[in-house]
Amino acid sequence: MTNPTPTEVDILIVGAGPTGLFAAYYAGFRELKVAMVDSLPEPGGQVTAMYPEKMIYDVAGFPAVRGRDLVSALVEQTDQWKPTYLLGRKAITLSEVDGKFDVGLDGGATIRAGAVLITAGMGEFNPRPLPAGDGWLGRGMVHFVPEPEVHRGQNVIVVGGGDSAFDWALSLHPIAKSVTLVHRRAKFRAFASTVRQVRELGVPIITDAEVVELRADDAGLAEVEIKVKGEPENRVLPAQTVVAALGFTADLGPIESWGLKIDHRAIAVDTTMKTARDKIYAAGDIAAYPGKVKLIATGFGEAATAVNNIAVALNPEAHLFPGHSSDVS
Repeated sequence: MTNPTPTEVDILIVGAGPTGLFAAYYAGFRELKVAMVDSLPEPGGQVTAMYPEKMIYDVAGFPAVRGRDLVSALVEQTDQWKPTYLLGRKAITLSEVDGKFDVGLDGGATIRAGAVLITAGMGEFNPRPLPAGDGWLGRGMVHFVPEPEVHRGQNVIVVGGGDSAFDWALSLHPIAKSVTLVHRRAKFRAFASTVRQVRELGVPIITDAEVVELRADDAGLAEVEIKVKGEPENRVLPAQTVVAALGFTADLGPIESWGLKIDHRAIAVDTTMKTARDKIYAAGDIAAYPGKVKLIATGFGEAATAVNNIAVALNPEAHLFPGHSSDVS
């Protein structure tokens, strides 16, 4: 994922979730040069950000697959064509120049693309802030746990009551020195079965509580002060990592200004996955049409449909159906 930023590609894919990753693979299969941009620092989209440890049961060919394992397999499949990943970057502006698109990224880079495929899922994710964590991001506080092993032997405080908070508590429990979950309410948004698993492991769960201060020593983050409703004194717990798993807000951001037909945070497409603008396509959860079912499996099919139609839009002499991959020696 260290390829230099290209100045021109055949397809710019906006969104590096499962649909975007499969689209990049399929575009490579069609011998198209691809770059992918995503505001998140890791590929995988919502799966990586919120459900990396969840088992997924509705992906064809897998009786069950862990979220992070599915993303890892998609990245491996995609990387054989060497796409360029522009992670932790946002696609901001879009203008049409000589029949192609100039897409401006935050930081000033511009990518020229023959076509744009938007696979941005629910849109741009922004973690909800932990008020007491202001200034601590990257200094002991994280929103994601892409590599649980990094936290081996640490005291970890997980803040939140949703699926991702409990998933990360489960994944960190056998690795960390201690894991404590803190939530501001006594009720949780997470699946009851996941909550039960965490309780059965003996993970301390502090409810009706909030983190009020993070404190450091010479080595970095050292402890967390927690205010618990009804208790006369605040608790102080050792902590080398705080996982702020308070959920995310999502919106289409600058994409809304790109001249597309948008309704309820989704982009209208036709049967070829084309949007209201020529050579701009959408696939996955962000794409909308009558009868749409939002599944990862649906996104995979839409990605192949979009890429094959983009191939023809870029080269009218190309065949819409390239043949089966099993026919390629």
